[in-house]
Amino acid sequence: MKITETMRSTYLIGEIGQNHNGSVEIAKLLVEIAARPVMDRLFDRTFRGFDAVKLTKRDLKEELSEAKMNEPYNSPHSFGRTYGEHRARLELSDEQHFEVYTHAKSLGVDFVETLCARACLSLLKLFTPDYLKVASRDLTNLPLLEAMAETKLPIILSTGMAGQEELDRALDVITRYHSRITVLHCVSEYPTKYEHVNLNTIPYLKDRYPQYAIGYSDHTIGIAIPIAAVATGATMIEKHITLDRKMKGTDQAGSLGIDGIDRMVRDIRNLDLAFGEYGITAEEAVGDARRKLERSIATIRAIEVGEPITEADIHLLSPGDGFKWVEKAKVIGKRAKTRIPANEIIYSNLID
Repeated sequence: MKITETMRSTYLIGEIGQNHNGSVEIAKLLVEIAARPVMDRLFDRTFRGFDAVKLTKRDLKEELSEAKMNEPYNSPHSFGRTYGEHRARLELSDEQHFEVYTHAKSLGVDFVETLCARACLSLLKLFTPDYLKVASRDLTNLPLLEAMAETKLPIILSTGMAGQEELDRALDVITRYHSRITVLHCVSEYPTKYEHVNLNTIPYLKDRYPQYAIGYSDHTIGIAIPIAAVATGATMIEKHITLDRKMKGTDQAGSLGIDGIDRMVRDIRNLDLAFGEYGITAEEAVGDARRKLERSIATIRAIEVGEPITEADIHLLSPGDGFKWVEKAKVIGKRAKTRIPANEIIYSNLID
């Protein structure tokens, strides 16, 4: 199979989320890690890294109730005395988002923004993301969906908390403005238990919404499920990434570290190649194996010079560079031009 530009290519998004821990420099390092080419040393092949990175923008005035924002936050992952202080410590400004966006673009990586409130659209005064993302929790936030759809930018919808009715309602709002939509199957459980993943949702979404791209946003531990999601039909994968899974932060432990990033990118890029073409063909790459391992017509006993060959005199042995069984008519009844020992391949130059 020849590798071509038109072959399948899964769109990979490295979700930084809040794993920057409020630091632009950490965010930029994560962009650099996501953008790195990945080497498959077994086949001496280099793949591009993630296609995009994603940040999340919140407006803390529209985040939680006042009581919840002022509630003490005693988690070991807390960056503040209250949850409000914690969230404020992790929030990057519009200008800082722009700085990370600029860095991503300089490395040839697309940029996705999850916007959690209408006020976050202020980012668009500074730059234009390649996609806007609707978080699972905001699929029912119809005013936000409408404000995002009005921008006419491509939108990614995550279904982590949605049923069919909620998804259809969200799609109805967005498609009043455009239909450049990707729907991501997702389960908002952190980490997601394998028995809750339900990968069969992916082909269901592809059948029900053939007009949209369908992908998968993963919250499981490891790389097995996103790879399986691609095999199931997902054409976009979103996965949390981190510098170190032991860093402080609620999402760090469930994210991919540097080694995991390399392995997932490598395996999905190889899986894209493995899909190949619709149909069954004998690949050129198996030519050597066919010649070595397939079977050819061979002698059961020694055939003397001038002796005719009968079907009782032949069977099949490797290598596979002689006559096949379907070609036995080219052998049976022919006379040996030279003595052919037992259990040797009968080649055309040995018979008349």
